[in-house]
Amino acid sequence: KIDESELLTVPDGWKEPAFTKEDNPRGLLEESSFATLFPKYREAYLKECWPLVEKALGEAHIKASLDLIEGSVTVCTTKKTFDPYAIVRARDLIKLLARSVPFEQAVRILQDDIACDIIKIGTLVRNRERFVKRRQRLIGPKGSTLKALELLTNCYVLVQGNTVSALGPYSGLKEVRKVVMDTMKNIHPIYNIKTLMIKRELSKDPELRLQSWERFLPTFRHKNLTKRKEPKKKSVKKEYTPFPPPQPESKVDEELATGEFFLRQSVKKRKKMEEIKVKQAEALSKKQEQRNKAFIPPKEKPLMKKTLKAPAESKLDIDAIKDKVKKAKTKKLGAPPLPPPPPTTASSSNKKKGKKNKG
Repeated sequence: KIDESELLTVPDGWKEPAFTKEDNPRGLLEESSFATLFPKYREAYLKECWPLVEKALGEAHIKASLDLIEGSVTVCTTKKTFDPYAIVRARDLIKLLARSVPFEQAVRILQDDIACDIIKIGTLVRNRERFVKRRQRLIGPKGSTLKALELLTNCYVLVQGNTVSALGPYSGLKEVRKVVMDTMKNIHPIYNIKTLMIKRELSKDPELRLQSWERFLPTFRHKNLTKRKEPKKKSVKKEYTPFPPPQPESKVDEELATGEFFLRQSVKKRKKMEEIKVKQAEALSKKQEQRNKAFIPPKEKPLMKKTLKAPAESKLDIDAIKDKVKKAKTKKLGAPPLPPPPPTTASSSNKKKGKKNKG
């Protein structure tokens, strides 16, 4: 008995056998053809590399024609064509050449394990400036982001105008499309590149093939930093009602509600004068308060008491004090200090005696 898991897994190094003429000896019944237009600036390059294109397609017995007047390339099958999928690969080849992919890379599409994907990104972002910024983010500084994506997916990626052309194995093309679409949705490509790097390392471990990799993969949360500034005064909309607003009450209606309408004129005047006097008294008291403010002394700041630090204890020098006392006794109070007396020596007395003897 063989396990189902072994039947479902593809053994390492296995390749699908190539499609040969023995598989389809009678050829194709009908002729198929595809045509595509190319821009004017690609005319010189296509004219230069056209013999190489014809040679590559001639091996698969596909006929190719270049029309420089209309600006179109056409490929069609012949009687010798035995591979029915060769015309589809030829169609992809001329599509890639028309989208500025070099011939050295585009010719790889004729291999069995290579496919291509043309991702249209022009309509994903409405604002043109934002579109250009996100497209440049996909390329990266000096094409570093695009180069990292190519190394991780084993695909050739070319960003040209409103499309991204990718060429490589099927598994790599799937990852390239995901990264491109996420970048246009304002998700930085570095997050997807980091995830691809982790997946590449995990795939080397045979024990982790049947396990889930979610615990190893990072989870990035989308942070919306640019928030709209809310106004300070929010205007609350009133509920819509089909009825008009109620009519404001007149003075007569107010007097009728309070009962003043039925009072005499003299009573009304007296009541009005009382109200005026109350208002005048309030205004007078306010004015008096404002005048008295000028006579209220301002509050003085409390003086900060300086805390004297205790002098550091030092040892008394008794000999120095004794010398000071002796000097103070010799000095007279209020008089300037006397000059020191000249030194009396034996030599000076001998000189004086000599002078007397001569005389």
